[in-house]
Amino acid sequence: MEFKKIRETLIEKGLKVTPQRLAVLEAVIELGNHPTAEKIIDFIKKNHPNIAVGTVYKTLETFVEKEIIKKVKTDKDVMRYDAILEKHHHLYCTESDRIEDFYDEELNQILKSYFEKKNIKDFKIEDIKLQIIGNFLNNKT
Repeated sequence: MEFKKIRETLIEKGLKVTPQRLAVLEAVIELGNHPTAEKIIDFIKKNHPNIAVGTVYKTLETFVEKEIIKKVKTDKDVMRYDAILEKHHHLYCTESDRIEDFYDEELNQILKSYFEKKNIKDFKIEDIKLQIIGNFLNNKT
């Protein structure tokens, strides 16, 4: 995502454009592959050494609330962040902790149809995210 688009995204979501917000969103996008908050902080500190760790965490939470990014929790309870908002699932490797995006429209339709038929009492489904846990063969991190 280019710098101009990052600014537009913040404005669209009703957020003030600040250097800290720009730096955090740029880091999540640039790092890709579902970075942890710690990796995001390390990335930001290279160009913005004075940004507070608390600011980064607060900004990440704000972005999740405003649906600019999503949280992805690993099997080891590590919180990671995803800037891709299009409907997708995750392949999670337990050996390397690697997460890969998995797009499959047929799977989306199967899951949607399945839960529509189940009609779970007193529960409204907002989204279905599948995390497929396993190991990548010829694992490259």
